[in-house]
Amino acid sequence: MDYLGIGVLIIGIVFAIVSIFLIKTLNNLANVLKGVDKTVVKLPDQLDQVMSQTSDVLNTSNDTLADVNEKIKALSPLFYIVGDIGESSRKLTSSLVDATASMKKNTSSGETKVKEKDVSGLYGAVALGYYLTQRRKALKEAAAGSKASMAAGRES
Repeated sequence: MDYLGIGVLIIGIVFAIVSIFLIKTLNNLANVLKGVDKTVVKLPDQLDQVMSQTSDVLNTSNDTLADVNEKIKALSPLFYIVGDIGESSRKLTSSLVDATASMKKNTSSGETKVKEKDVSGLYGAVALGYYLTQRRKALKEAAAGSKASMAAGRES
């Protein structure tokens, strides 16, 4: 054989080896494509399952939200009542603070009057006791008036 025959023989052998590698590669590619085909065939069923589960979750969420809304509507009057009680107690407390401040001011002015007139002893104590009982009586009347206004506010 001459060199041309040997070259053609080597080219033929290389072509056969390349063909074998290409066959293996193409077979692997065919197997991958078969797997993709199986996945694509299953995909619609899986999407239907996901969509039905999503629909179930949305329906359950809507039911839960409706239940929460009902319970909030049931609790709303309670929150209004608590707010009204807080407002009433604030008004009562502020009126008591005003009365206490006024009493303190008046008591201090009475004390200065006792000191100015130099009235000491029993007469000063009696005058202070009388003044304190008058103030206590006025505070009780103010508290009774605020309770009556709170009761009238609850009725309306």
